[in-house]
Amino acid sequence: MMFKAFALAAVLAGAATLAVADAPSPLGPPPPSGTALPKGQCMLTERIGGHAIVDKKTLLISSARDVYRVTMKQGCMGGAVSSDPLGLRGDGEICKPSELDLSIHGHVCFPDSIVKLTPQEVAALPRGMRP
Repeated sequence: MMFKAFALAAVLAGAATLAVADAPSPLGPPPPSGTALPKGQCMLTERIGGHAIVDKKTLLISSARDVYRVTMKQGCMGGAVSSDPLGLRGDGEICKPSELDLSIHGHVCFPDSIVKLTPQEVAALPRGMRP
Protein backbone atom coordinates (compact mmCIF):
# COMPACT_ATOMS: atom_id res chain seq x y z
CA MET A 1 0.00 0.00 0.00
CA MET A 2 2.88 2.38 0.82
CA PHE A 3 4.39 1.72 -2.61
CA LYS A 4 1.13 2.68 -4.39
CA ALA A 5 0.95 5.96 -2.46
CA PHE A 6 4.57 6.74 -3.32
CA ALA A 7 4.04 5.89 -6.99
CA LEU A 8 0.94 8.10 -7.16
CA ALA A 9 2.83 10.97 -5.53
CA ALA A 10 5.66 10.58 -8.05
CA VAL A 11 3.21 10.63 -10.99
CA LEU A 12 1.47 13.74 -9.62
CA ALA A 13 4.80 15.50 -9.05
CA GLY A 14 5.86 14.67 -12.61
CA ALA A 15 2.59 16.05 -14.00
CA ALA A 16 3.04 19.25 -11.99
CA THR A 17 6.58 19.64 -13.32
CA LEU A 18 5.35 19.24 -16.89
CA ALA A 19 2.60 21.79 -16.29
CA VAL A 20 5.14 24.34 -15.06
CA ALA A 21 7.59 23.52 -17.85
CA ASP A 22 4.90 24.05 -20.49
CA ALA A 23 3.42 27.16 -18.89
CA PRO A 24 2.14 29.67 -21.44
CA SER A 25 4.37 32.55 -22.43
CA PRO A 26 3.81 35.81 -20.54
CA LEU A 27 3.52 37.38 -24.00
CA GLY A 28 0.48 35.29 -24.84
CA PRO A 29 0.15 32.51 -27.36
CA PRO A 30 2.88 32.21 -29.97
CA PRO A 31 2.24 33.28 -33.55
CA PRO A 32 1.33 30.53 -36.01
CA SER A 33 4.22 28.34 -37.13
CA GLY A 34 6.11 29.84 -40.05
CA THR A 35 5.00 33.43 -39.40
CA ALA A 36 7.45 35.77 -41.11
CA LEU A 37 7.93 39.52 -41.22
CA PRO A 38 6.48 41.53 -44.08
CA LYS A 39 8.89 43.56 -46.22
CA GLY A 40 9.59 46.86 -44.48
CA GLN A 41 9.50 45.27 -41.01
CA CYS A 42 12.43 42.89 -41.40
CA MET A 43 15.16 42.74 -38.78
CA LEU A 44 18.58 44.11 -39.77
CA THR A 45 21.41 42.02 -38.33
CA GLU A 46 23.88 44.92 -38.20
CA ARG A 47 21.48 46.79 -35.91
CA ILE A 48 20.86 43.99 -33.42
CA GLY A 49 21.50 45.26 -29.93
CA GLY A 50 20.32 43.12 -27.05
CA HIS A 51 18.14 40.15 -26.29
CA ALA A 52 15.93 38.87 -23.49
CA ILE A 53 14.89 35.29 -22.87
CA VAL A 54 11.21 35.15 -21.98
CA ASP A 55 10.81 31.39 -21.61
CA LYS A 56 12.27 28.18 -23.04
CA LYS A 57 10.78 28.84 -26.50
CA THR A 58 10.62 32.64 -26.68
CA LEU A 59 13.32 35.21 -27.32
CA LEU A 60 13.05 38.98 -27.68
CA ILE A 61 15.63 40.73 -29.85
CA SER A 62 16.16 44.47 -30.21
CA SER A 63 17.24 45.81 -33.58
CA ALA A 64 17.53 49.59 -33.92
CA ARG A 65 14.41 50.92 -32.16
CA ASP A 66 12.33 47.79 -32.79
CA VAL A 67 11.75 44.66 -30.72
CA TYR A 68 11.09 41.28 -32.31
CA ARG A 69 9.58 38.14 -30.79
CA VAL A 70 11.27 34.96 -32.03
CA THR A 71 9.54 31.71 -31.14
CA MET A 72 11.51 28.46 -31.33
CA LYS A 73 10.37 25.04 -32.55
CA GLN A 74 11.85 23.40 -29.44
CA GLY A 75 12.72 24.59 -25.95
CA CYS A 76 16.35 25.45 -26.65
CA MET A 77 16.24 28.47 -24.31
CA GLY A 78 15.47 26.28 -21.28
CA GLY A 79 17.89 26.99 -18.44
CA ALA A 80 19.32 30.09 -20.12
CA VAL A 81 19.06 33.65 -18.80
CA SER A 82 19.08 36.93 -20.69
CA SER A 83 22.70 37.69 -19.74
CA ASP A 84 23.91 34.49 -21.45
CA PRO A 85 25.69 35.11 -24.75
CA LEU A 86 23.60 34.32 -27.79
CA GLY A 87 25.09 33.02 -31.02
CA LEU A 88 23.23 34.78 -33.79
CA ARG A 89 23.90 34.82 -37.51
CA GLY A 90 21.96 36.09 -40.47
CA ASP A 91 22.69 37.85 -43.72
CA GLY A 92 21.69 41.51 -43.55
CA GLU A 93 17.93 41.47 -43.55
CA ILE A 94 16.01 38.73 -41.72
CA CYS A 95 12.37 38.32 -42.69
CA LYS A 96 11.76 34.56 -42.33
CA PRO A 97 12.49 32.29 -39.34
CA SER A 98 14.69 30.11 -41.56
CA GLU A 99 16.99 33.09 -42.27
CA LEU A 100 18.06 33.32 -38.61
CA ASP A 101 20.69 31.00 -37.12
CA LEU A 102 20.59 30.95 -33.32
CA SER A 103 22.48 29.04 -30.66
CA ILE A 104 22.84 29.29 -26.90
CA HIS A 105 25.13 27.23 -24.65
CA GLY A 106 26.20 25.30 -27.75
CA HIS A 107 22.61 24.22 -28.51
CA VAL A 108 21.29 25.07 -31.95
CA CYS A 109 17.88 26.72 -31.93
CA PHE A 110 15.37 26.47 -34.76
CA PRO A 111 13.24 29.62 -35.06
CA ASP A 112 9.60 28.88 -35.84
CA SER A 113 8.18 32.40 -36.16
CA ILE A 114 9.24 36.04 -36.04
CA VAL A 115 6.96 39.00 -35.36
CA LYS A 116 7.66 42.66 -34.67
CA LEU A 117 6.11 43.92 -31.44
CA THR A 118 4.01 47.06 -31.58
CA PRO A 119 5.17 50.11 -29.59
CA GLN A 120 2.30 49.39 -27.15
CA GLU A 121 3.46 45.79 -26.66
CA VAL A 122 7.03 46.97 -26.05
CA ALA A 123 5.84 49.58 -23.52
CA ALA A 124 3.84 46.89 -21.69
CA LEU A 125 6.87 44.59 -21.25
CA PRO A 126 8.00 44.22 -17.65
CA ARG A 127 11.40 45.84 -17.06
CA GLY A 128 13.25 42.52 -16.72
CA MET A 129 11.83 41.30 -20.04
CA ARG A 130 13.03 44.19 -22.20
CA PRO A 131 15.98 43.42 -24.48
